Formats: sequence, C-alpha cells, structure tokens
Amino acid sequence: MGQLLNPLQGSIFVSKAVAQDSPKLYYQNLFPYFTKYDRYHAVLVSTEARRWGVVYCKKNTVNSEDHAPSWWNLEAVPHVQTLREFPREELAGKVVMVRFDSTLLLMEEIDLRINLVKNAVFTVKYLHKSGAKVILASNWNTNSITRHPDMESVADYLTSVLQLKILPVQCSSISMMSKKECFEKVDILLLENLSEFKEEVANCSKFSKLLSLVVDIFVNDSFSQSHRILASTVGITRFCCTCIAGFSFQESLCQLKEAAQTTRQTYVAIIGGGNLLDKVTALHFLASTCSALVFVGMMSFQIMHALGLPVSSRLVNHSVCKEAADIIQFSLNKSVQIVYPKDFWCKNVDTSKKMEIFASHDVPDGWLPVDLGPTSLDEINALLMKSKKIIWIGPVKFFNSSQSTGGASILARKLYDLIQSDCDVTVVGTTACKALMQESSTLPACNVFENASVVWDFLKGKHLPGVLALDRAYPYKINWDAAFCDTALPLVVDIGSGNGMFLLEMARRRKDLNFLGLEINEKLVKRCLHSVCQLEMRNGHFIATNATSTFRSIVSSYPGELVLVSIQCPNPDFNKPEHRWRMLQRSLVEAVADLLAANGKVFLQSDVEAVALRMKEAFLLYGKGKLSVFQDQVGEGWLSENPFGVRSDWERHVLDRGDPMFRLMLSNSTTVNEAHLEP
Repeated sequence: MGQLLNPLQGSIFVSKAVAQDSPKLYYQNLFPYFTKYDRYHAVLVSTEARRWGVVYCKKNTVNSEDHAPSWWNLEAVPHVQTLREFPREELAGKVVMVRFDSTLLLMEEIDLRINLVKNAVFTVKYLHKSGAKVILASNWNTNSITRHPDMESVADYLTSVLQLKILPVQCSSISMMSKKECFEKVDILLLENLSEFKEEVANCSKFSKLLSLVVDIFVNDSFSQSHRILASTVGITRFCCTCIAGFSFQESLCQLKEAAQTTRQTYVAIIGGGNLLDKVTALHFLASTCSALVFVGMMSFQIMHALGLPVSSRLVNHSVCKEAADIIQFSLNKSVQIVYPKDFWCKNVDTSKKMEIFASHDVPDGWLPVDLGPTSLDEINALLMKSKKIIWIGPVKFFNSSQSTGGASILARKLYDLIQSDCDVTVVGTTACKALMQESSTLPACNVFENASVVWDFLKGKHLPGVLALDRAYPYKINWDAAFCDTALPLVVDIGSGNGMFLLEMARRRKDLNFLGLEINEKLVKRCLHSVCQLEMRNGHFIATNATSTFRSIVSSYPGELVLVSIQCPNPDFNKPEHRWRMLQRSLVEAVADLLAANGKVFLQSDVEAVALRMKEAFLLYGKGKLSVFQDQVGEGWLSENPFGVRSDWERHVLDRGDPMFRLMLSNSTTVNEAHLEP
C-alpha cells in the first residue's frame, strides 16, 4: 500500500508515463433475450371434463414455451438496503423517520405473536436503542380506529405498546425547529395523521421536503402501502440521503418473493373475489407458476361460462368472456389443472332466509349462490392434501355473503392443518387472514398479507413504487474467489467504469492489485467480462449495478482492503439537484469514506469543471472529516497530469481535441487539515 501510493516517489502508479493503447475489447451477446409468450384463443373442452367440474389440461408442445416466466415480475421487488444490513454505529445521533404501518401498530388489540407486528415494534426499539432520534409517521383512518382517533391518543397508545415516551408534534412545527430543539425532552416524536393532508396522496414535492427537513435517514416499515405513491413513502426519498427498509418491511418483501418461487411442488392457487378483467395478467402469472388454479369467488362464474357450462346471464360479465377463455387456453398449454365449484349453497331471491344446495351448472331461476357447497369443499380439500405450497388470495365471496354457511372457515381450517404438516402457505386479503386467525389461539407459521392490492399488483408484474424508492442493495452475495485469483490483494474500484478500457489496462499492468468496475450499463459490462475472459485476467472483474446505492453492500463483503476509488467523467446530467438518482449522492460518499483503508485514495476527474468541483465539494463535505486533498495541486487545485499513466477512453478523446481535464486526488488520512474540509 505504501509503495503504491507514496507521494514521495513522485507518482501514484506510473508518473508521467505515456498512456498506452488498451487491449482490444471483444463483444459478444452472452445472453439471448426472452421472447414473450403468445396469447391463445378459444379452447375446446370435452363434455366429460365439464361434467366432472374440472379441466385436466394437456400441454401443447408446439405453441407453449418451456421456460417458467417467474423471472419477469421479480423486478417489482428488487433487493433494497435494509435496516438489518445498515451499519448500526451509523445510527447513533442521527434523526431517523420511520414510516410505520398503522394497520399493524394501531390494531385494536395488538398481537405480538404476529411476526410482522413484532418486527414493526422491533424496528422502532432497535433504532432507539442504537442512539437514533426517531420520528414516527403514518396515516390512519379515524373512523375505523375508535380507541385512539386523535394524535394525542395515538401517541399514548404507542407509548404503551413500545414502552417508550412518545411526544406528538404538528408537521408544520418541524420546519421551525432545529434537530436539537426537536429532541430536547424525548427521543421519539409522532407526526400528526398524514391522511388529513391532501398533499400526502398527491405526493406533493413541497410536503415531502417538509417531512424530510430534519431527517438524516428514512426507514420505510409500511409495506402495505408499497403499491401507492405517497409523499411519506416515495416523495420523501428524494430529500433523504439514506432510504432503507425496516424489519417488518423486509419480512414482507421476502414473503412476497417466496410466494412467487416454484421450488416446491405441487403449488395450488386458491383464487377468490371478482373483477377478472383487472386481474388477467396476474392470473396468467399464477397459471405459469402453479400446478392448479382453484376458483372460489365470483370469477368462477366467468371461468365456468368460458368452459361452456350453463351459467345464468346475471352472473356473467359478457365483456370479459375472451379474457376468461384466454386464461383457460394458457393454462391448457401449461398443463395447469383448473378447478371450479361443483355446487353452491343458494338463497331464494323472494324468501331470503331459505337456503338450499344446487349443482353449480343447475342453479334454478330465483336463486343466487352465497357460498361453496359441501361437494366443492370436499374436492378442494382433496386437492390441497396433495399440495406442498398454497396461496389463497381473495375472499370466498358470492352474493349476500353475510348468509354464508362458513365455506371460508372450512377452507381456513384445512389450511391451518396443512401448515402444521409443513405445507408452505401464503394467505392474502383481510377476509382470508381473519378466517385463518380465528382457527386457533396460536398463530400459524405462514405468510400473511392483509392488503391484497400489493400482492395483486406484484402478480401483475407491476413495479411497487414504495419499494423502488428505497436504496438498492446488490441482489446476491459475490463469490470473490471466482472473481479474483487472490482475494487478499488490495482492491481498486472504478465507479462508472464505462467500456472498461481504463480498468483493463490498469489490471494488466498491476498484478499486485485487484480491480473492480461498477457500471450501470449491462451491455458494457458483458463486453468487459468477455474481454477479461479472453485475456485470461484473474485480477479484473466487472459488475452491472447502480453503484450509487449498491457500493456499500458490494465492497463491504470484499475480504481485502479498499485502497483506491476512482470516479471519472460522470454524466453532467446526473448532477442536477432535483435528480434523485444522480451518481454522487451523500450516501455513496459516506460509504466510500467508511470503507476506504487508512491512507487510501479517491481519484476524481471530469472534463467539465463544474462537475469536478461538485465532486470535490461532496467528498469534503460528506467524507466525515476523513478525506483531505492529497497534495498541493496547480492552478485551481487540479492535478496537471493523470497520475496513473493510463487514460480512459473519454479522457483520451478530450485531450486529443485540446480540451483540459480537471483532476483531483483525496486521501483518507488520520491527520486531517481542517482547512481542507471546506468545499
């Protein structure tokens, strides 16, 4: 390390050396693009299958695609930075806003047996115990929460739940207080009900900024609102340098990803509710991942009608017949079993108290289905007995469900028994969750999502705004032994490595160092990795990622020490103040300062002086007092020449046209000149 960066040698790597041409880069498309599946049309189903109330679909090997498309919607829940992974020592003295889930922490009778509730409580206590100054924020419905309709009552209730003193404050008062004034008497503040502000639902930028005024770190612990764009979940992240997921939020994310995996067979989806048109895409996804679709709600009439069964016209929405047939055809091509009710409990329209059981295809005029019949429940139970994984989404609901005969309870009882037998069960929706909870005083070990809208949006392949707004973490652990021959060597990281010409040539010259390029453009990374392979290079590696949010999670796992970080010629457009995802954010600078080895270096350069100045200011301002200008530098403090003797592709282009480059070297020194801390 000392030999590498010793200023007395008059060089950093190769002082005043003439830049050499980098090795030729080779291009190869390593991964083919996946093609989208075609939609299929009318399906012919045998009379025998209709009569038995079940369709056993045979795979069409000509038209169907073999690959399971479960990959396509997992992007809706990307890997994010979590409180569990965030350095605990970084929380001390910081103001942390926690967007909590009122449906968990403001329950009429809070139940700490529920993991999500337990984790929601733990998020706040963990932050407080770590020395953070906590601000709680959420929205709650005053009509449904009768025990604590006003802010003071909510503060008192949370005080009893968390066993911590909580003080209610007005949102407007935060703008008039400093951090010290906010927390003179207590360590936890509670903002007023955000549902009273129209700016919350509108994701108003000014309101979002108001919420963030004294906040250092934002923790989202309200996964149930992830499908919505709110000022307190999405807008606020534009103004906070660090945005991470709380413990309850993280658990829900993991459960949602797990529900989409198909590692355990047989996987059965129990689908209730109605509005098939809005859920077509989600049903296609379930058909591509499950081995059976069981319809237990209003959608079952659409499926029965599409199969040619006699269904009263008043029970069918004829505008979605094509979509229902399309789902059946897609299921047929995927060998997916479709099950619909064989019988119903029905009520008489004229005499509402009278109820009888009728076959599903033979409900007489004047009668309306209100619940599943016994034969339907027996068939469903028989199918579930063979299942290893089950998702129940949507209520068992038909007309006038208040007169039901307990079909949901019978189904919940069967699921509860299966959970005890190590069956993987996911329950979605308020009705389904309540039915399951009523079956036992002990909470079953299963995945629970009371807000079905979040799960339906995920199954539709939609991105979840509340998740996307959080900082990213690298999606998996890196096998450093596969990337480098010797992981004990010091590491050099080039952020925004582009076409990799700089890093590849550096790695070729310096075998005593490992070189890592972080680049957001996946095509460029594929080219660089191909070049590494062609050159049989064992000290160079590239990763396709947004280094702004993943730098800490990637570099912190490297076994050796980080000795140099370089950022060269970032796009000026990324440096607009209003751009949330600009490259050089405070969180990235702090991560570099935390992970850089003693006497490690940061090299910055740009052909745009304003960009170079902005980078310099950011590192000196947010470097936690660890970084100082490495040496006296000419003119405005810029290095006159590239200290490495290796030019990037863009640097060569700029110099060839006769324009200057603005370069700066910073050092992580234990002795820092205070004058150097000033931007």
